[in-house]
Amino acid sequence: MFMDLIRKRRSVRKFTDQTIEKEKLELLKESALRSPSSRSRNPWEFIFVTNPDLLKKLSEIKPHGASFLHGAPLGVVVLADPERCDVWVEDCSIAMIFLQLAAESLGLKSCWVQVRKRMLNDHVSAEEKTRSLLGIPEKMKVLAILAAGYGAEKLEGHPEESLMREKIHTNTYGG
Repeated sequence: MFMDLIRKRRSVRKFTDQTIEKEKLELLKESALRSPSSRSRNPWEFIFVTNPDLLKKLSEIKPHGASFLHGAPLGVVVLADPERCDVWVEDCSIAMIFLQLAAESLGLKSCWVQVRKRMLNDHVSAEEKTRSLLGIPEKMKVLAILAAGYGAEKLEGHPEESLMREKIHTNTYGG
């Protein structure tokens, strides 16, 4: 059931060295390609990175929040051609969450690595560094990278009591 899936999903940043089976990789690819997009423009593209040397280099694209890519068996770079669709950020975000939920349904864990609008240093963006590492054309924009694999830490889903119900409004703000 979908609700069970989202109730147990947690972002995990520590992975075992177990390789992800080919069948599961194919299902992750299918889930990405089945994600909806505005007006069916499908501006997204995906780079599935399994090479440990590349994952280590990707773990260094920004000073905080990417280091766990080094220990992940898979990184999925989600990028788009902004000329195909004006809401490419939203379309790529939907694809990312499809990937995260598909990973969870397959017994894998994952964590989102934000790339868009993040910097490696004062002069180089995380996007520029990612583009140069993976040979991504200049016209393409990188939203994020999903780190995925078998979780080395067991985190329980957030308890019902921790949900911020005050953030839900009915009919009007504050209603």
